[in-house]
This record gives sequence, C-alpha cells and structure tokens, in this order.
Amino acid sequence: MKGFLVFLVTLPLLLAGCGGSATDPAVDRAQVAAIAQRAMAQYRLRSLILRVTVDGQPLYSQALGESADGVPATEDMHVRNGFVAYSYLTTVLMELVDREQISLGDKLSRYFPDLPRAGDITIRMLANSTSGYADYVYQPEVSDGVDADPFRQWATDDLIRIGTRAPAMFAPGTNFGYSHTNYAILGQVLEQAGRAPLSQLMQRYIFQPMGLRQTTGSDTPAIPAPVLQTYSSERREGMGIAPGAPFYENTTYWNPSWTAPAGALQTTDVADLTTSIAAIGSGKLLSPRSRDEQVEPHLIGFGFTPEDGSCNVCRENTRSFSFGLGVVLLGPWITGNKFFAGSGAAVGYLPARKIAIAVITTYLPDAFDATTGQVSDAGPKILMDVAAALAPDQPIPAPAAK
Repeated sequence: MKGFLVFLVTLPLLLAGCGGSATDPAVDRAQVAAIAQRAMAQYRLRSLILRVTVDGQPLYSQALGESADGVPATEDMHVRNGFVAYSYLTTVLMELVDREQISLGDKLSRYFPDLPRAGDITIRMLANSTSGYADYVYQPEVSDGVDADPFRQWATDDLIRIGTRAPAMFAPGTNFGYSHTNYAILGQVLEQAGRAPLSQLMQRYIFQPMGLRQTTGSDTPAIPAPVLQTYSSERREGMGIAPGAPFYENTTYWNPSWTAPAGALQTTDVADLTTSIAAIGSGKLLSPRSRDEQVEPHLIGFGFTPEDGSCNVCRENTRSFSFGLGVVLLGPWITGNKFFAGSGAAVGYLPARKIAIAVITTYLPDAFDATTGQVSDAGPKILMDVAAALAPDQPIPAPAAK
C-alpha cells in the first residue's frame, strides 16, 4: 500500500513572493487568489477548494478545476475529513474531562485491562501518541491488504489487535511516535466513558455544538452528494503496472474503514473544515484548562529519533513542530492534514489573528510519479503560502533540516 493517510507531514520551504500586510481584506483576497491560481499549475492539481475565514467571517472561498471530467469542482462538494476526525476525538475526550467522566491520568487498564501494557499507558499517552503502540498502518497485514483490496471493510477490533500485537516502538511515556493505533483504542475508550456509541458522541459533542451542517458520519464508503471525485496512481507498483504506462484510477469510494475507528469515519465540506479548526483552535467547546491541554505545545523538547533506526516515526517535539492532543502544532499555528486515495485536506488556525484556512486537493494524472505512482500532497504547501501571505510575522515555520 502506498499513499495512505499521512498526518504528520514534512512541510517544504516557503515559496517566494508570499509576503503581505494582512491589513486590507481586498489585498489579502487578491493574494490568496493568486496563490490558488499558481498552485493549480505548479502542482498539477485536478481541483483545489480553498477557504479562508477571519474571526468566522469568510475572506476567500473558491473552487478551481474539475471534479470529474467536464464537471467543475464546487465549494459544496463533500470529501473525507481524515485527521480532523482525530481532533474531534480528543475534543470529545476533553469535554468528558470537563464533565469529570474521564481523566487524562486514567490508566488504559481501567477500560481495556487485556491490552498489552495497559497498566502502564494513560489516556493522555493515547491522545498525544506517547504510548509506544506500533502503528497498525505499517504492519503488512494492513498495508498489503489495503493495497490488494481498497474496498475491503476493516473492523476496529482487528486494527487494534494488529497494532497492539506488533512490537512496541518504545516503552510507554518515553518517546513520541505518531500511531493510528492510539486513536482506534481511544475511540473505544470514549464509548465507555461517554456511555454511548462513538457516532452518537460525535453528534452530541461535536457536530451540533460546532454548528456543522455538512459533516456526517458513516462507517461505509458512502459520501453524500455533491461529491468531489478523487483519483490516484498509487497502486501502480503493487499492481505491476509498467513505468510510464497510463494508470489513473477513480478512488472516490475506496473504503476508509482502516483509517479511523468506527464512529469516526466522516465526510465534510470546506466550510465545515474551517469552522472545525477555528472551534478546536479557540477552545470553543472546552474549559480554558482543557483547551490548553489539547492545543498548547506541552511536548516541546520531548522525543527523539533513535540512531539505530528502530523507530523512524519517532521524533523530537520543537517550537516549529510539536504534537498536542490530536493536533499538529507548527509554530503559532494549530493544524492537521490528511492524504487518502489521491486527495488531501489540510487545515490551519492562528489564534492570535483568528485566521482559519482549509485546503482540499486532487491531482491530474501527470502529478503522479510515472514509476512509483506516488505524489507529494501540495495541500500543506498551499496552507503555508496562504499563512505567510495573511500573517507574514507569524508564518508556519519551515521544517528543520534532517
């Protein structure tokens, strides 16, 4: 399997020519529009849906390119929200903390005593990916299985079994390493603590209070109309397609059941994405203390990449990059992104300016490598450029050299 969800991306250097004053809305809109137009050609995008709000008010919202051949992309088209659902999970968690129905210091053994190392792992470790559980995504049973049959329905219990039976990345609480396994388990913990199915918790604690009108949950590949069609070449090598031979398949209804726990598989639109990241970044639904727990960079200075190569996803948290509770913190920006089946969705929020950005991307055939079928998602790059244009004194930091 290639090209699965990548939430913790390595962001590129800022593109030149993105400076701005962020004082004149008309100038800001023109700069964002120019970034969008340039990105279409530069990254060989099939479609780009981009929305920016400031203090909840739209500054720019536009869809460029096509969904299917001859069908223009539109702002109301629905897509999978990927990582934002994980941010919802940790928001539900902190709402339950505020209601004293769960504590971040609770041991996992209180809920699932039979899971490996459950007596040493806390709920906080699940939420901030310091538990040490291996990521089921990288286990051959999942990676090969998804590549072989992208329409397969995966059960959350099976994904947890695969992730927790694999060798641990590190001892609980001793390092940082992003792992989907943590959130599969957390979803089931929340069902116990919240005394309801996860889908109901999402409706009660997220969709309704955030005022999300186009975000819905479904544990099937279904997407409500209108749908942004997605395409990919990422199975080229797995299917033995010769380098350079035409290969570009419709991936719109590939099954996302391996990407998140049942009850947290969702579709949305660009307006709800900006509303969501603004609500999460501002702590709209949380007490100040819980908001601080979720989106402040408490892991700065924690974590390392072992020199022996035993944990390639392990890394140090810095001021430029750190992990909150289900959010990626890039300097002053609260962010998240997904890339699934040839389609990306990146979001960012700057609390000091109340700027929310959402970027949705799909790709033309020649954007994919002619040999490997892979593509580098441009969504985070576009997010960086828009951030630099609107807040040049508080940009998303360039990544540290490795």
